[in-house]
Amino acid sequence: EVQLVESGGGLAQAGESLILSCAASGLTFADSAIGWFRQAPGTEREAVSCIRVPNGITYYADSVKGRFTISSDNAKDTVYLHMNDLRPGDSARYYCAADRSFVCGGGYFDSPRAPLYYSSWGQGTPVTVSS
Repeated sequence: EVQLVESGGGLAQAGESLILSCAASGLTFADSAIGWFRQAPGTEREAVSCIRVPNGITYYADSVKGRFTISSDNAKDTVYLHMNDLRPGDSARYYCAADRSFVCGGGYFDSPRAPLYYSSWGQGTPVTVSS
């Protein structure tokens, strides 16, 4: 059984930083794509970033490019999302998700159907950014 456990969410003021972690188990981490998604109340779940673990290819939503960085620690089966220069608009529940490595790709990440390509999900961690 695949398990994904997010941690690191919390409260931050605008301009501050947070680091989210996604610890994975029950999957072949080295062959996976790990994605970060977020969902604010009343909105659709949106893709934030993903990493193709076998080769480290990454993708970012335009809204977070230059501020967020995704990375993986293959020895710990863990993916991180470093979030810098946080804005109130970043407030949401953040989820990590996993599937086969190819779903972290241009045709998939940019699709409004992106969440549907991931079969395993964590419970999410909340991020609240105040102005």
